[in-house]
Amino acid sequence: MTAPTKPVRTTGDEQDPPRPEDTRDPFDRDVLPTPPGATSALLRSLLTPMKARVAGTTLLLLLQQLAVQPGPLLVAYAIDTAVPAFRDHDRGPLIAVAVGYLLCALASGALQWAFIVASARVNQDVLLDLRGRIFRQGQALSVDFHERYTSGRLISRSTTDVESLRELLSEGLQELVTVVLSFFCISAMLLWLDLGLGAVAVASFVPLHVLVRAYRRRAGRVFQERSTAIAAVIVKFVETMNGIRPVRAFRREAANDAGFRILNRRHERTNGDALLEMARYVVGSRLVANTAVAVIVLWGAYRVADGSLELGVLAAAVLYLRRLYDPIDRLGMFLNSYESAAASLEKIAGLLAQTPSVPEPSAPRPLPAPRPGLPGREVVFDGVGFGYRTGGEVLPRFELVVPAGQTVAVVGSTGAGKSTLAKLLARFYDPSEGRVLLDGVDLRELAVSELRRGVVMVTQEAFLFSGTVAENIAIGRPDATRAEIEQAAKAIGAHDFISALPDGYDTDVRKRGGRISAGQRQLVSFARALLADPAVLILDEATSSLDVPGERAVQTAMTTVLRGRTAVVIAHRLSTVEIADRVLVMEHGRIVEDGTPAELVAGTGRFADLHRAWRDSLA
Repeated sequence: MTAPTKPVRTTGDEQDPPRPEDTRDPFDRDVLPTPPGATSALLRSLLTPMKARVAGTTLLLLLQQLAVQPGPLLVAYAIDTAVPAFRDHDRGPLIAVAVGYLLCALASGALQWAFIVASARVNQDVLLDLRGRIFRQGQALSVDFHERYTSGRLISRSTTDVESLRELLSEGLQELVTVVLSFFCISAMLLWLDLGLGAVAVASFVPLHVLVRAYRRRAGRVFQERSTAIAAVIVKFVETMNGIRPVRAFRREAANDAGFRILNRRHERTNGDALLEMARYVVGSRLVANTAVAVIVLWGAYRVADGSLELGVLAAAVLYLRRLYDPIDRLGMFLNSYESAAASLEKIAGLLAQTPSVPEPSAPRPLPAPRPGLPGREVVFDGVGFGYRTGGEVLPRFELVVPAGQTVAVVGSTGAGKSTLAKLLARFYDPSEGRVLLDGVDLRELAVSELRRGVVMVTQEAFLFSGTVAENIAIGRPDATRAEIEQAAKAIGAHDFISALPDGYDTDVRKRGGRISAGQRQLVSFARALLADPAVLILDEATSSLDVPGERAVQTAMTTVLRGRTAVVIAHRLSTVEIADRVLVMEHGRIVEDGTPAELVAGTGRFADLHRAWRDSLA
């Protein structure tokens, strides 16, 4: 490569260039586009595997409703026939009514119990499947997705949104089926008992239908806003608690509290809007129901008085009307659950419809066998250019060849594109143009599992999972023995401090490795990478959290461990560059200098200026 003429001075930690600012309402940033039909397709995919169980559960509810419906008919028979017979000393009809009513109650209770048990099992299996899908999707989506869609929103999808669906499945669907079955059964019973009374009851459903449609239209918008508002609350909470150290260090408590108060009030307002819509529906439905009951009772009483209607029939009709209209309020609760679940399910469907920007190849190619005695592999950037999907070029088109076994240090100012280059090599991103080749094979043609075995990246943030030190090191190779784990720790210089922990390698590091220091966490992450035995090792500012003695110990170990392997070291400290065979200087996404450390220090370019300033600072 040709070195440019302008000098460069590199300082500061590496960060990717800022992306174009999202200009949408910050409250709506958790909304992902949902393809047409994705929501219904998701629901079908959840219920289809258990359609036989769903049908059986529905049958239990149908039988339970059938067991309930004879009650008012028995009351009518008792008033018009059994009681007069009892007065004539004939107890048989009244005893038959009592036994029949008791049997109906027992059958209804048993079927209701069976339905609750069966439906609970179906509901839990559906929710188990859905949570698993969300978790697997979160792991499968590419790094760029997680950089713009925060973990708080994923938590909201798998908690509050799944909970909304649980409420619908466990309570709402039962209410809907009950209302629908009651409408058809009771309407048929009323029409059979008395055509006029039945016609009035059925006619009352016309204004109720209008109320339901109006409620659904308004409530759908309200519940979308409520789902977004609670997601914003969760995001703010998670972000603040994860960043509690800088919050305390920069006294951000008051500012964060003010921001959280705004989000909390927005959530309160959307909840209030939902309750208001529900109140409008309940008041309107009760007005219609009470008016219909009053009309039927007055008209029925008039007809009983003139002898055209039996008293028992009127009593049965009133009982049926109460059973018909009592579920109306519960229908409102179902609609409440339905709209909330529909809004949540749409967000979940939008998440599950996302496709990784770094997909698994349909026909993966294997890597060629490694060269004897040379575990490293050749890396080639062939006409590579990169820009984020949101716009803005980060790396202009460039060429780069890293021979197998070579250690390359990459330096440059903040935003120069150093970390982006490393992420392209790790295939966290795919280039916008050109190819990244590993021993002549395009990374896009490699199975992800093979790529992750061959290329390992150690980042500036040494993330440890809850569990023991040994378990965290073994993430690099889960089948490793304890001896191999300890050998990797010794090679990197971590064995002594691990042995000094309360339980040695069996010490639980707790959440995010909070039990040990930042430098110790970085040493554990180095041991994890070395145990994985990769052909290509990427160190992205990986020594930045180590003190000087710790960094020297790691450099000593790395000199031995990296021998024969290909390594790309994103360097902030120039002391790290000393272990490199070759140095690349980047500026504005371009490689502006390329040579051995000695060649660049002896020259008059940007790296020489940087090295001179570093030496002066040590003096």
